[in-house]
Amino acid sequence: MSTPEDEMTSTPERAAAGTPEDTATGPRNDTRDTHPRAHCAIDTDGRITFRLPPTATPHPRLLLRLRPRKGRPETTPHVLDLEPDRADGHRHAVLEPLPVLDEGRWDVYLLPEPGAERLRVRPGLRDLRTLVDAHLREHPSPVAVRIPYATKDGFLALRAWRRTAHAEARAVFVEDRALTVTARLHGAELDQDATVRLRLRGTDTVRTLRPRADDDGRGFSFTAGPGDLTADGGGADRIWDVFVRPTAGSQPIRVARLLDDVADRKHVHVYPVIEADGSTFRPYYTVDNDLAIEVT
Repeated sequence: MSTPEDEMTSTPERAAAGTPEDTATGPRNDTRDTHPRAHCAIDTDGRITFRLPPTATPHPRLLLRLRPRKGRPETTPHVLDLEPDRADGHRHAVLEPLPVLDEGRWDVYLLPEPGAERLRVRPGLRDLRTLVDAHLREHPSPVAVRIPYATKDGFLALRAWRRTAHAEARAVFVEDRALTVTARLHGAELDQDATVRLRLRGTDTVRTLRPRADDDGRGFSFTAGPGDLTADGGGADRIWDVFVRPTAGSQPIRVARLLDDVADRKHVHVYPVIEADGSTFRPYYTVDNDLAIEVT
């Protein structure tokens, strides 16, 4: 669901009000800007509260629209009532953890009244403190993640993931002509037949590695070297996607990094390359925050 506008800044989205994204000059701080602005905060259960200034209309609503893939029509939006606060007349809307949003990018709009033109919403303060250590908590199946963020053109959006099970990448070490990844399963457990699978993108070629499992059956690590990342004697211009198969008969689970406050990490977490056998090998995160290994 990624678009060029969201292949993102090099600054992680942190919870404080004074992040570069929130204080940047440009259209968002223009006094002539007619787009409404919303503050938002997320709690440990994934509940998001939006807060907007008072409105002139009696029944405003907040609309969340799943951004369609190129050439596809819009799907059914998610609409929230904006309730008035007794103290100061500001409006608030709550996005509950359920129902789980479909995976993708959700743009946020204000509907001033029924039948009115929708207005794209700009971000105010984003309190994401509860997401910083989300990887330390256990997440049952289905694993649902939602991160409010500012798009590169200055509007508020939500990044959502919904996966039956998830393997959270914890650390990636590049040393000694090999890379070692530590990760933790959510919504599934490893058994003695578990495997890590490196799949060559666009082909049926798979390299199978044996993970080193923690005692609790959720944490694991694996090491891949140049010999694991070449296919049929060639290694140039290839990408390996990383999966774990918890049991012999289960579906592979994508290894990714979703459980914190960074909506787009492709240009945030940049790792060194491994040079070996005339090729270079570089781990990176895709535009969907999935772990992959590029061979050039």
